Amino acid sequence: DREIKPMHTKPLIFLSVASLLGSPVNAGNPVVPAAGLNDPHIHIFNGKAYLYATHDKSIENESFIMEDWWIWSSDDLVNWELESVQDPADTYIGPGFQSAWANDAAYRDGKYYWYFSEANEQTGVVVADSPVGPWTDPLGKPFLAKDLTPTHEYDISVFEDQGHHYAIFGVWDFYIACMGEDMISLAETPRKISIGNPVGPYGEGYTDDKPFVHKRNGTYYLSWGAFYATSDNVYGPYEYRGAILNEDSFAPGYSEPTWPNGFLQGRHGSFFEWHNQSYFAYCDISQTGNRYFRDTFISYVHYKDNGEIAPIRVDGIGVGEYDAIRGRIEAEDYFTARNAVKREGPDGGFLVSIESGTNYIGFHNVGGLSDKRTITVRASATGTSDGEIEIRKESSTGPVVTKLTVRTDRPGELQDFTGELPELDDKEDLYFVVKPSTGQEINLDYFQINQNAVPSAQGDQ
Repeated sequence: DREIKPMHTKPLIFLSVASLLGSPVNAGNPVVPAAGLNDPHIHIFNGKAYLYATHDKSIENESFIMEDWWIWSSDDLVNWELESVQDPADTYIGPGFQSAWANDAAYRDGKYYWYFSEANEQTGVVVADSPVGPWTDPLGKPFLAKDLTPTHEYDISVFEDQGHHYAIFGVWDFYIACMGEDMISLAETPRKISIGNPVGPYGEGYTDDKPFVHKRNGTYYLSWGAFYATSDNVYGPYEYRGAILNEDSFAPGYSEPTWPNGFLQGRHGSFFEWHNQSYFAYCDISQTGNRYFRDTFISYVHYKDNGEIAPIRVDGIGVGEYDAIRGRIEAEDYFTARNAVKREGPDGGFLVSIESGTNYIGFHNVGGLSDKRTITVRASATGTSDGEIEIRKESSTGPVVTKLTVRTDRPGELQDFTGELPELDDKEDLYFVVKPSTGQEINLDYFQINQNAVPSAQGDQ
């Protein structure tokens, strides 16, 4: 594996933990650059995102040197702050430990639980009254001991479903067990998870480490990095479905360098939802060039109508912010939504559908607006009466920026609707408040903000 050397695609300034504590970072992707933040699990607690992560020590690492675990927080997935650092010396492991591997967190009955890997052997747990600690070790020994199952008891993920929490862990063969109500014991003997026809970075018939489970529309998704399988039962059996990355996923400058087995390897991470949007947080080495000094990226996740996960986009802007200068902004990449449904579009992309009542999609931190004078929205409508889109700033009830009439002269056909913009700040939160007529559905494809004057009439441009 030593053929991979640091090949920085942009200048990096490496920061100490002391300089990061209490200092907000705004970076896009990576979410915190040049800090070794990786193996991310993101949870939404009390309306805020908390990133529980491991920490690669240095860009000079020639092996995995990971001396502590980190917690970062964000109100918008754009601005991040280091909240606390957990030293293995404050757990049963003791001082001098350098293999603080992947972790996850959970909440139950007023308490927060943080589960961590003792290298690739065991899993421990600490507990606190807040998502960021201070933490105490309630067991003084491993939560999952290394002789519990035939696999290795590490890389845990914790999944909550219908009031029960499940521990999922292991490598090659994954195991699952319902946890006790105390969250520091198991309520049953772990069961091996059956996966039909698995594929991983090492080829057919193999998975990897770092299992993770999430649920959508009654379907359970078991993932190992970029690969995933699905089931209608949390215990399985699962059937392999595919990978969430392909050769077309990468923006220029983000596809290389990568791991020895290619760009699908090493994508440890987690799926999460917030404000009716889906995300995948994962490891990436394209900006450091060193597999032992990884970054955390976040990408939007979109599901096809058949439940498959569409290939994600890997780029530098990340999530939760938008650049009007780059051109079109896809509707399905919203930050927040009310009563909006993402659906496959006729061109293989996605549309956001809104019907009945007044609902919205919101885009926070839209930049590059100071010299823009028009906005074009590509949309379609069904029904016999025209609908309306109000574009507001600050919130869904904030000041109206412009209004667009969505015509139904060509029902179901995507058209361009353009309106004039007033002078805006360079960065704004924009909300598209959609008002279909009775029995109508409005589908949004994308919008684009332009410098030119408004055309004399709305319609195809």
